[in-house]
Amino acid sequence: MMSCRLAAFSLASLLLVQGCASVGPAPGGLDIDTSITARSQGSRVRFIVLHYTVSESPRALDILSRGEVSSHYLVTDDEPPRVYRLVDEDRAAWHAGQSEWQGYTWLNRSSIGIEIVNRGPVGTAPDGTTRWQPYTPSQIRVVKALVRDIADRHGIAPENIVGHSDVAPLRKQDPGPLFPWRELARAGLGRWYDETVAQALRARFESQGLPDAAWVQQQLARLGYAVPRTGVADRETQAVLAAFQMHYRPSRHDGVFDAETAGVLAALVAATGGGGEAAAAGAW
Repeated sequence: MMSCRLAAFSLASLLLVQGCASVGPAPGGLDIDTSITARSQGSRVRFIVLHYTVSESPRALDILSRGEVSSHYLVTDDEPPRVYRLVDEDRAAWHAGQSEWQGYTWLNRSSIGIEIVNRGPVGTAPDGTTRWQPYTPSQIRVVKALVRDIADRHGIAPENIVGHSDVAPLRKQDPGPLFPWRELARAGLGRWYDETVAQALRARFESQGLPDAAWVQQQLARLGYAVPRTGVADRETQAVLAAFQMHYRPSRHDGVFDAETAGVLAALVAATGGGGEAAAAGAW
């Protein structure tokens, strides 16, 4: 009997301690009981947005910590790179501005921003094209590790790991055409397409002709881009197409719709929706 009373006393004491530990002061002087956690919940973070800084590390750190813009993380170009966390993940950083992806707007509220020290465009090549600063292998290794950690903790889908140019194509070009999206996607940190299917579809488009502007707009919208649905290859559509090319066909990103871009676009839509070449051709 004594052992039973002691056991009951111990259990009651444990419950009392646990109950006390779960109640604490809150703003307004309220006691909030946190002993019960709802099963139906998830992270507020849905997207990871990658940027380049344009400026060098000291200037970028000053701007992002003291200026009117910010990011959650900054990856420097030191060897090895240093990672600064400038904003807690449970708070909004001001990195995306006017933006849209998958129908979500003003992504500051629902994204983690990562700035990578990189100057972006650094001049003009002899052929008149823009020269871009490459990222260092060590930077990419660090970015991949950081993105993987964030994506795993918040349950972020591969298609929602994007560049600033993807979510704000009328204003932004970062992280630029030298950012290795294919490498990240191969590591499960982004979306990619079946390159064999894309090549086959390119040949088909070359022989049979290209789809019209309405088709292009429809497919870009299916992938998550904010694109006008005018049926006309207007300036806005060309800007969105250039952002798509910079991500998935960076060798040429002038916003001109050609057979190679059509093949990549159709293959990516097919990969997103399931199926192979036949599914991609069916979308056309």
